[in-house]
Amino acid sequence: MAASLNLALVGDYRATAVAHQAIPLAIRRAATHLDINVNVNWLPTNELADLSAVRGSDAIWVVPGSPYVNDEAVFATLRWAREHHKPLLGSCGGFQYAVIEYARNVLGWHDASHAETDKGGRMVIAPLSCSLVEQRGVVRFAPGSRIAAAYGAQSGDEGYHCNFGVNPDFSEALEGKNLRITSWDEAGDVRGIELTDHPFFVATLFQSERAALLNKNSPLVIAWLQAALRA
Repeated sequence: MAASLNLALVGDYRATAVAHQAIPLAIRRAATHLDINVNVNWLPTNELADLSAVRGSDAIWVVPGSPYVNDEAVFATLRWAREHHKPLLGSCGGFQYAVIEYARNVLGWHDASHAETDKGGRMVIAPLSCSLVEQRGVVRFAPGSRIAAAYGAQSGDEGYHCNFGVNPDFSEALEGKNLRITSWDEAGDVRGIELTDHPFFVATLFQSERAALLNKNSPLVIAWLQAALRA
C-alpha cells in the first residue's frame, strides 16, 4: 500500500495568486512522481491560534502571500518547525518570514524587521532594488546544498512574485551558526537558505511551485515530500 502524508499549507489562500494556483498542482505532481498519497490541509493564518493543526502534520509549507492575516502565527509555525525538526518548505513570503524568525530567535536580533510591515528596527527584509513581480531569472545553487541536490544541477530558471528580499547589509551576518545561504541570483543577492542541522528546512524567495504551471515537477516539492517520508 502506498505511503500517505498529511501536509499543512500555512497561508491565506487567494484564488487569484499564481503561486496558490500552482501549489496544489505541484504537490499532486510530486505525489504521483513518488507514488504516495497526500492529504493537503490549507490553513488560514487566523485559524492557527494553538498550532494544533500544524503539529499534527507530517510536513509544513509556509506559502506565499505576505503580509499574512496573522503574522505571529506564521512566525510561531516557523519556530515550531525549526525547533522540532519538522520538514519545512517556505517560498516567497515564507522565505522572508523564515529569515526574520531565525534572526530574532537564533541570532538574538529581537528588532529584526520586515520593511513591508514594520517601521523601525533592523530591516533584515528590505525592498528589492528591482521588483520581481511576475519575473523570472537564473538562480545559482551552492554545491553540496540540499537545493542543488534536489535539482541535480548548479542553477535553475525560476519565477517570482515579490518586492522584498534579504537586505544585503545583513546577508553575511545571517550565516555562521546553522543557517547557510545556498541560492543567489546572478547579481549575488540571496535567493535561498537552508538549515544545516535540520532534516529539511529550505526556504526560497523564488517560487519553485510554478514549474507545475509549465507541466514540470518542482524538485524542491519532491525533496520536501521525500524528507517527510524519511521522518
